[in-house]
Amino acid sequence: MLNSVFLTGRLTRDPELRYTPSGVAVVSFTLAVDRDYKPEGGEREADFINCVAWRQTAEYIASNFRKGKPMTVKNGRLQTRSFENNEGRRQYVTEVIVSEFDFALTDNTRTDGGTGAGGYGRGSGGYDPFHDDGRPVDISDDDLPF
Repeated sequence: MLNSVFLTGRLTRDPELRYTPSGVAVVSFTLAVDRDYKPEGGEREADFINCVAWRQTAEYIASNFRKGKPMTVKNGRLQTRSFENNEGRRQYVTEVIVSEFDFALTDNTRTDGGTGAGGYGRGSGGYDPFHDDGRPVDISDDDLPF
């Protein structure tokens, strides 16, 4: 069985860092990931992917990423959990548990002091949905599907 996720997108809001009662750091954030196609005569659509990271990864993301910043999730897994809401109904949540990530680049220059080896910006030769976009992600909570 294989459960592996690789994403490149922009944060829709600042990451939310919390700590469990036992002191373990957990951060949650949402990535806006453009779809590969653009409808004829329309604007490119995006999916809004809920992500969670734990421990040192959580603390690093919370201190180094903000709304609109591009990120590549290099290694993650999809997880579904459920809970009872205030009305007593079962709710299901699907999210990506992030194990490895990187700063996503829109040009060949690294601004985080990294080496750029295996870079995930234009230099990777892959599709970069944010190349030369330059626009911040401006999404209200009412637009989010969760």
